[in-house]
Amino acid sequence: MDEAAERELERVVNRAWIGGAVRHDATITLVEYDPEWPRLFRREAERIRGALPERVVVALEHVGSTSVPGLAAKPIIDILLVVPDSADEAAYVPALESVGYRLVIREPHWHEHRMFKGPDTDVNLHVHTAGDAEAERMPAFRDRLRADAADRVLYERTKRELAARRWSYVQGYAEAKSGVVERIMAHARRA
Repeated sequence: MDEAAERELERVVNRAWIGGAVRHDATITLVEYDPEWPRLFRREAERIRGALPERVVVALEHVGSTSVPGLAAKPIIDILLVVPDSADEAAYVPALESVGYRLVIREPHWHEHRMFKGPDTDVNLHVHTAGDAEAERMPAFRDRLRADAADRVLYERTKRELAARRWSYVQGYAEAKSGVVERIMAHARRA
């Protein structure tokens, strides 16, 4: 990443992270698939559902690489919580905070995305609005990787190559994967 791109990434990341972004300055750790990940998701899903009124939870899904059997991943459980309006933080933030979740990212400029860190497990809880394109893309990408071995191999190979690089912010690694993600989503749309 050139110096100008690095400065822009730092600006964007710091705008989104509450209290400023945490610098990574290292490679990315990937581990082999752990069959415990689905159980950890179910435990967190119970905690989240227990904290939120039923009308608030439109969908709650295990997404990201830990949701794809056989795929190496960062050992972080990604969860997608779809709510009626993610910009209406009063409807869900206090309840999630009451069970130990901590709001760390607020991105009104990008799909009204919010992200929380889990209380006692490494969890990224992504909150999106029902009907938003990103709320639909995340499970569609997961489903494609579960169903198509060639795309799963392509994605893992790309992740491993990128993970070996040094990243100032984890977001840089995530953005570097976007080309292959779009390629896989194009395969999914054609299928």
